[in-house]
Amino acid sequence: MTAAPHVTPVPEILTFGAAETARRLRACEFSSHELITALLERIEDVNPRVNAIRVVLAEQALSAAREADRRLAVGRPVGPLDGVPITVKENVDVAGSATTQGVAALAHAIAPADAPSVANLRRAGAIPLARTNMPDFALRWHTDSGIAGATLNPWDADLTPGGSSGGDAVGLATGMSLLGVGTDLGGSLRWPSQCAGTAALRPTLGRIPQAQSIEPTANPIGLQLLDVHGPMARRIEDLRLALGVMSAPDPRDPWHCPVGPAYAPARPRRVHVITEMDDVHIEPAVLAAVEHAAGVLEAAGYEIHDEAPPGLDEASAAWAGMMAGDARRAWPTLEQLASAGGRRFMESMFALVPPHGPDAYAELFTIRQRLGRSWGEYQRATPLILAPIFAGRAFAAGSDLDGSAATRHIVDSLRATLVVNLLGLPSVAVPTGLVDGLPQAVQLIGPRFGEELCLQAAETIEAAHGKILPINPWSRP
Repeated sequence: MTAAPHVTPVPEILTFGAAETARRLRACEFSSHELITALLERIEDVNPRVNAIRVVLAEQALSAAREADRRLAVGRPVGPLDGVPITVKENVDVAGSATTQGVAALAHAIAPADAPSVANLRRAGAIPLARTNMPDFALRWHTDSGIAGATLNPWDADLTPGGSSGGDAVGLATGMSLLGVGTDLGGSLRWPSQCAGTAALRPTLGRIPQAQSIEPTANPIGLQLLDVHGPMARRIEDLRLALGVMSAPDPRDPWHCPVGPAYAPARPRRVHVITEMDDVHIEPAVLAAVEHAAGVLEAAGYEIHDEAPPGLDEASAAWAGMMAGDARRAWPTLEQLASAGGRRFMESMFALVPPHGPDAYAELFTIRQRLGRSWGEYQRATPLILAPIFAGRAFAAGSDLDGSAATRHIVDSLRATLVVNLLGLPSVAVPTGLVDGLPQAVQLIGPRFGEELCLQAAETIEAAHGKILPINPWSRP
């Protein structure tokens, strides 16, 4: 499949990452106004094909760009991202814009204030340019929303772009975004990155403050422990820059942990590589990506070790119990707002995970604490785990609605991803190039607040592969 003739090549001004763009803006190589104008033209040209961007904040963004250009012209940027546009998933508040959660009933749920992550980015000079598509209430691993329909994978329209942060991943892959803000309840930053060929950072729970200004402003305790906000980008250096900005304190998050930006355990840089999981078939392309990344790390001086981290199977089951338990309690209200696809998927999820009584639900938190302690002790000696994000390649778009067997396959394939959410650990998704014309990626899981350790290893893997993004939809390099 090739791009339609009238889709223009990606202009050079949109080929840089967010950090490099910020450097070029400070050097006055081009203006923020020129950059945003080019992005608006790119969105107009490409988005009708992939449906990644739902709302464009053109007027506000151009006004903010003019202000940034005045500061940059006299060498007084307000922060490291001054003049750099960003996109934001539609379950993260942007003041004056609707936080739709992907459902039509919330089309006019206008946020009175930025979420902490967005507020921190805006204070650093970043400019919200657009809101990105997501599935209903972020409760699918495929991006198809009740308000905007499906987002298409720019590599192959028949395959999923991932979810739930699929809109941002596709926007980044196709040159419509330089830096995205997404969320990760069960791999929602990392899985779309595998599908699109982008990078993402799921931070340690509490590292990036989060809060919402539209009722309900508080989630059940299980979801509080599983969900985080995080950056998405095309380059690992962009994730590091965004983390430093987004993790600034905010009083609206009572559980925020103000950890310094450069924490990383000392050597030895030991890595365990996950190449098999009980009763899970890891497809050859995925396995090859993991093994190749392991070889890159070993050649760079990392020590590869065989001892596996504890309790992957138990962690995945506990994650499913927590997520489904809290979602089941809220579902009578959410179901009335969800689309047919959203309702169908959650029916399968609930069939897969039976209801827990109060004692069984409470036991899940005991399991979480026990496994968290075991992982903490394990990671003192072997701080990094290199693992698949999803055990297979991108599945057929919409096939996640094929009943509980399909849902079970997805949950099993995400086993090494879901343990990260259960235990609140950091993880970086890093692309590993193309296999048979489709992108592949791996994840690096670190100890609590070990984001920098993950980022360093991810940069080593990134350096071994050429740039593949941005692309025109369905035009493979």
